[in-house]
Amino acid sequence: MTIDEKKILGILASTEPPDDRRLGCILARAMMKKGLSLEEAAELLAVSGSGQQEKLFSAAGRVKEEIYGNRIVLFAPLYLSDHCVNDCAYCGFHSSNLALRRRRLTMEAVRGQTGLIIQMGHKRILLEAGEHPDTSIDYVCEAIRAIYGTKVGNGEIRRVNVNIAATDVEDYRKLKEVGIGTYQLFQETYHRETYGKLHKGPKADYERQISAHERAFAAGIDDYGIGVLFGLYDHRFEVLSLLAHAAYMEEKYGVGPHTISVPRFRPAPSVVYSPGFPVSDSDFLKLIAVLRLAVPYTGMILSTREPPELRKKAFGIGISQASAGSKTSPGGYSAKETGQFEISDRRPVDEVVRGMCRQGLLPSFCTACYRSKRTGEAFMKLAKAGNINFLCRPNAVLTFKEFIVDYASPAAREEGEKAIARELERIGDAERKEETKRRLGRIEKGERDLYF
Repeated sequence: MTIDEKKILGILASTEPPDDRRLGCILARAMMKKGLSLEEAAELLAVSGSGQQEKLFSAAGRVKEEIYGNRIVLFAPLYLSDHCVNDCAYCGFHSSNLALRRRRLTMEAVRGQTGLIIQMGHKRILLEAGEHPDTSIDYVCEAIRAIYGTKVGNGEIRRVNVNIAATDVEDYRKLKEVGIGTYQLFQETYHRETYGKLHKGPKADYERQISAHERAFAAGIDDYGIGVLFGLYDHRFEVLSLLAHAAYMEEKYGVGPHTISVPRFRPAPSVVYSPGFPVSDSDFLKLIAVLRLAVPYTGMILSTREPPELRKKAFGIGISQASAGSKTSPGGYSAKETGQFEISDRRPVDEVVRGMCRQGLLPSFCTACYRSKRTGEAFMKLAKAGNINFLCRPNAVLTFKEFIVDYASPAAREEGEKAIARELERIGDAERKEETKRRLGRIEKGERDLYF
C-alpha cells in the first residue's frame, strides 16, 4: 500500500471551491451512494459559506439515514496497559513521560473493569493497549477471554474490537482465533515526513503501520477499521489519503473498511506537542460529511474527545458509532487515573442515551452482524445495497430494550420507550415488525440476546 502524496497534493493545489451548480452535480452523484472520486471529495472539502455547507450536511445526513438509519451504536474503550516503548509526540503514554505511574491490568482487574462497563449498559468494548513486551499478544488474548467470560446479572460483553499496535500474521491469527470483532489501526497521519517527525520507537516504521491491515487479512481477519488523528497534518490531505487507503483495500481484497474513525488531537498531561494543523469545528463537521458521502457503506466512529453539542451535530451528518462513558486509562472505571488524552464529553451513558432519544436517534448496543458472521464481504454486500437497515433497526430496538429494562434510569426508560414505539412503526416489513414486538415481550419477561 502506497499513498501517492504527489497526486493528492496536486489535487488539493488545483482544486477550487465549487459553484452552486457544480456542488449540486457532485451531491447528486453522492446521493447514488456509489462513492466519490478524490477530486470530487476535494471539491466538497473546499465548499464555503453556510448555504453550501448546509447542502453538504443535508446530503450526508440523507445518505447516512438511507444506509444506516438513525441508529448510533454505543461502546466503551477498555485500556489494558499504558506501558509503551514508543515515544509519540501527541500521546500521553509516550515513553519519555517519566511522571506517569504506569499500570498493566491483571486478569482480575480486567474482569473488574469489564464488570463496571457492563453495569453501564454496554455490550461491546474497544480494547486498547500500548506497545510493550509486557502486553504481548498472548496477554491481550487472555484479556479478551476474560472479558467474554465476565457476566454481571443479565449483562455481558458480546463483541470485543481491538486497537493495538501493528504486528505480524501469526499474532493476528491469535486475535482471529480468540474471537475479536473489528481490528482497528490508525495511520495517525498519512503524510510520511510528518509521520517520521512525530514517532520514535517501533511505531516510527511507516511501512509497518500502513501494511498492518494486509497482514491481518492474511491471518483471516476481514473486519477492519482505519483512521487518522486530525491535527497532525492538513486535514484535507488526510481525508483523501483515507479514501485512497479504503479504495486500495477494496480493490485488492474486495472489502472496504468496516469503520473509519475521526479523532481530533486533544491535550494530555506531559504532552508539549501542539498540532501544526488544528481543525476547526466547522472543518471537522465538513470532513465527516465528506467521508460519509465518499465511502457511504462504512461505519463512522466519534469518540468522547468531542463535546456533547458537536457530537450531536455529527450524529446527524454521518457518524454511526460513538463511545460513551469512556475512561482512557488502565483501571479508569474504578479510580481517577491520568488518561491518554483529555475527554470532552463526560456524560454517563444514561444521559447520552436520553440525549439521543430526544434528537430522534436510536441508541443501539447491537452485536448481531459479528456473531452472525455478517462481516467483511458479507457485510459490504448488505451495506452497499442499502439493506443492512432491514436487520439493524430491529436488532437495535431489541438491544435498546435490554438497556432500558436492565440499566436505564426512570427518565431514560420513559424516553427510551417512546423511541422504541417510534422505531417499531418505521420497520416496513409487517412480519418483521410483529416478530420484533414478540421478542420485545420476551425481553420484558427476562430473556436476553435475541437478534435477527
